Amino acid sequence: MTLAGATAGALAYASLIERNAFVLRELTAPVLPRGAAPLRVLQISDIHLMPAQRRKVAWIKELARLRPDVVVNTGDNLSHADAVVPLLEAMSPFLDLPGAFVLGSNDYYSPKLKNPAKYLTKADAEPDTPLLPTAELVAGLRSQGWLDLNNARAPLSVGGLELELVGVDDPHIKLDRYGDVAGPADPAADLTVGVLHAPYQRVLDAMTRDGAGLIIAGHTHGGQLALPFYGALVTNCDLDPRRAKGVSRWWPGAAGAPDAAAPADAAWLHVSAGLGTSPYAPIRFACRPEATLLTLTPRDR
Repeated sequence: MTLAGATAGALAYASLIERNAFVLRELTAPVLPRGAAPLRVLQISDIHLMPAQRRKVAWIKELARLRPDVVVNTGDNLSHADAVVPLLEAMSPFLDLPGAFVLGSNDYYSPKLKNPAKYLTKADAEPDTPLLPTAELVAGLRSQGWLDLNNARAPLSVGGLELELVGVDDPHIKLDRYGDVAGPADPAADLTVGVLHAPYQRVLDAMTRDGAGLIIAGHTHGGQLALPFYGALVTNCDLDPRRAKGVSRWWPGAAGAPDAAAPADAAWLHVSAGLGTSPYAPIRFACRPEATLLTLTPRDR
């Protein structure tokens, strides 16, 4: 096979097969008090939904079989102005469960056609495209009691535990105002959880300093184009590529450091590779689209 043929084959696989090969990741994080029962958190992120993507809608709805205790949506739900109704259909099995959400740039602005090589060289954070129906999306997600964590802090009682949730609007387009919700973790809470779309270090550092034990994010698409046996090349933010998806540890100064160097008070960080892509770059390679069932377990000390 020629190099050109191999390249064409890889592109066909990435665009036609892998980007639609949805997978559920099951991970754990030991963040709860000793003796607590496990808590199952379903994270859904970066759906980037187009109205005609019925298979994606059906796959998300089918996740209701997991019976999660709480659901967290970390933004970038839309890729089209007419996608709010199918998006809310996809989320409908979960809206009567305890849940929370933050927004990403593609909950505000339509995606645009651009040179895909820019993704490999810099984070493009200057939206200049038409607005999406954000208010309709937010109203739908809040309709049955989900918490809107865009620059907000709120308590959540679930599974016999008292959680403190603190979130920001999308740091990728500089809508984060962590200063509005900053403060020490509530000592009465069993766990403080930080929630954001794009895991920029400035927000991760601030949440960790304030005592968040767990931080949940999306945005990176897991690198979207990864190398087998190596992983992500980029994250589209200032997070180091080793943390582009999955569970790791975070503390101020963690960039580039191994988890083995984490201090005792480091947060657990989960970054979802998400379920979608921009309609103008419908490719994933060595990085399948995903939702995550993150089981929180008791700390060992």
